[in-house]
Amino acid sequence: MLTTKHDDPNGKLGWGERIAYGSGGFAFNMINGIIGSFLTIYFTSAAGLNAGIIATILAVSKVFDGISDLIMGRIVDNTNTKMGKARVWLFRMCIPFAVSTMLLFFVPQGFPDMVKYVYVFLIYNFCNAVCLTGMLVPFYSMVGLVTADSYERGLLGNIQQIFQTLGNVFVNSTFVILLTKFSENPNTIYTQRSFTLTLAVYCALMVVVSLLCIFNTKERVKLDAVSADADKAEEPKKNENVMETVKALLANKYWLLLTLGNFVVFTIIIFYAMGTVFFSQYVLYDMSQYGMLANAISVAQFAIMFVTPILMTKISKEKIYTFGMLVMAIGFLGSAITTAPALLIGSNVLKGLGVGLSGGMALGMVADTVTYGKLKTGIDTVGMGNAGISAAQKIGLGLGQAIFGWVLAAAGLDAALDQLGQHQPQSVSTAITFLYGWVPAIMAAAMFVIFLLFYHCERDIKKLEAQQ
Repeated sequence: MLTTKHDDPNGKLGWGERIAYGSGGFAFNMINGIIGSFLTIYFTSAAGLNAGIIATILAVSKVFDGISDLIMGRIVDNTNTKMGKARVWLFRMCIPFAVSTMLLFFVPQGFPDMVKYVYVFLIYNFCNAVCLTGMLVPFYSMVGLVTADSYERGLLGNIQQIFQTLGNVFVNSTFVILLTKFSENPNTIYTQRSFTLTLAVYCALMVVVSLLCIFNTKERVKLDAVSADADKAEEPKKNENVMETVKALLANKYWLLLTLGNFVVFTIIIFYAMGTVFFSQYVLYDMSQYGMLANAISVAQFAIMFVTPILMTKISKEKIYTFGMLVMAIGFLGSAITTAPALLIGSNVLKGLGVGLSGGMALGMVADTVTYGKLKTGIDTVGMGNAGISAAQKIGLGLGQAIFGWVLAAAGLDAALDQLGQHQPQSVSTAITFLYGWVPAIMAAAMFVIFLLFYHCERDIKKLEAQQ
């Protein structure tokens, strides 16, 4: 067993338990990455469905996804088992998540198209809004339940970011290889057989790694122990209803600020994820630049995650988060004012560093905002608090994607011109540069100023603990 032996919520964790927790991020993000990267091409190339209708189904489903986060958060808050409040849900949901993922990549053949689309809508929402949410919200909540130590929370948040990135790298490096291996014809890899066998491998691995996380971590933080001075803390209120929990969150200024920050960061992420493709195609008119630009962000983001634990020993999480916003703003400003390849790569390195600094701190900061709110009100909001943050992230991704599409359409993007080998109107290039550079730069700069002036959660937690 990798679990740290002590039960002290404020004690240091061993590296075995830290890595075990991070492995959970590897597990679910591996499957989440497959769904995000390969689901659409499966639907169109293997299942023969219409891409426009599929896009509409996925967009509408985001509404249910956001609602399910809040419901799952409330469920976690009300859960009390021998395994704790959160780990038990990872145990309950990992197999349903695996099965529903398999079903999502197994659209029945020979059925009328309308039946197929209904199938996709139902299974996608069950897989994503029920099963994946049933793992994500408890997993994020574990940071505030495994430890009450501020440094440990920040470190766990950083470690899970590293493992999530490793999950993406693993899928990117192996998925197409397995599709090819399981395909009867290596020239036609997008077949039902190849997807079914490949998904079986990844889903089985996801379950095994999830169990490693579940049985090698321990929830030490109880409702009556949120700090080193927990015996003096106010007794938590019992049986708070949903409205009391929501009111407690809305009265928590730091949770509100961090929710806004996460919404902005994930909107920025979708802007540069989509924007790098469109910028390469319609501003640089050279898709060979795409790999270098995209990898500059990913490599820099991954590398900085190994530095942030050292920074946390000298600088608070919130200062690192705030500085990350500034670095992001500078990076996106570079993309707005230059098309020189070397400068663009340098700008993307700054973006990756900024996202890594802020993203690596976010999860530990959420746990701190929950602690702050509990010290203020006595109401424990670990589940709903993490669910609200998760919902903000998903809304940022969905809204960012929609805004990008709306702006390009308004700018006059015409796919027929691509077929004729002609350039898009200058208005399209201008719109892409605006979305890829200027808008994220302005958003990140605004968050830097807001957090610099108004976010002092760790300081205020110490003040409240001293008053108990």
